[in-house]
Amino acid sequence: MIAVIDYDAGNIKSVEKALLLLGQEVVITGRAEEILQADKVVLPGVGAFGDAMANLKRTGLDETIRQVADKGTPFLGICLGLQLLFERSDEAPGVEGLGILKGEILKIPDQPGLKIPHMGWNSLHLENNGRLFRGIEEGEYVYFVHSYYLKAADETIVKASTEYGTHIHASVEKDNIFACQFHPEKSSGAGLRILRNFVEL
Repeated sequence: MIAVIDYDAGNIKSVEKALLLLGQEVVITGRAEEILQADKVVLPGVGAFGDAMANLKRTGLDETIRQVADKGTPFLGICLGLQLLFERSDEAPGVEGLGILKGEILKIPDQPGLKIPHMGWNSLHLENNGRLFRGIEEGEYVYFVHSYYLKAADETIVKASTEYGTHIHASVEKDNIFACQFHPEKSSGAGLRILRNFVEL
C-alpha cells in the first residue's frame, strides 16, 4: 500500500490517479499510523514552502516523515515535496525545512525572456545512476511548475539535472529517500515509468 500524505498542499489527486493507473493500492491520509504502516510513502505538493512547513508542524507530520525516513521506507517527494526535504528556502526566510537532506532552495534568477514560474517541458541530464531513471533515455522531457530550485549540498545524491536560467538539481536519491522537482504524474509515458520504478523498488 502506498500512502500519499495529505497536508493541504494540492496536486494530490493527479498523483493518486497515476499510481492507481499503475495498479497500486493508494490511501490519501494525514494520519501518522497509516503513513508509518505503508509500504511506500509519497509527499506531493504545490504551494508555498512556509505554509507547507507550518501545516506539517501543526499536524505533527514533520516528525512522521522523519520516522519514515529513519525506518527505511521508500519515500518520494514531488515538487514542493522535494523542497521541504531540505534545510531552507528563499521563499520563506527563517523557516526551517525538514532537513532530511542537506541543501537549499533558491529563487530562479530573473533573466530577460525567462518566464517565472518555470512552467513546461524540460529535458533531463541523467547522472549517478538513479534508480528512478531505469529505462529512461538521456534528454527525456518532463513537466515542471516551479519558481524555486534545489541546490543540493552533496552533488552525488543528484540523479537528474536541467537548465532553466541556472543549473537545477531536478531529482535526488539518498538511501530510501527519492525526490523530483518535476511532476512525474504529469510527464506522460516517461513520468509513469519513473513512478513505476519507484513502486517496484
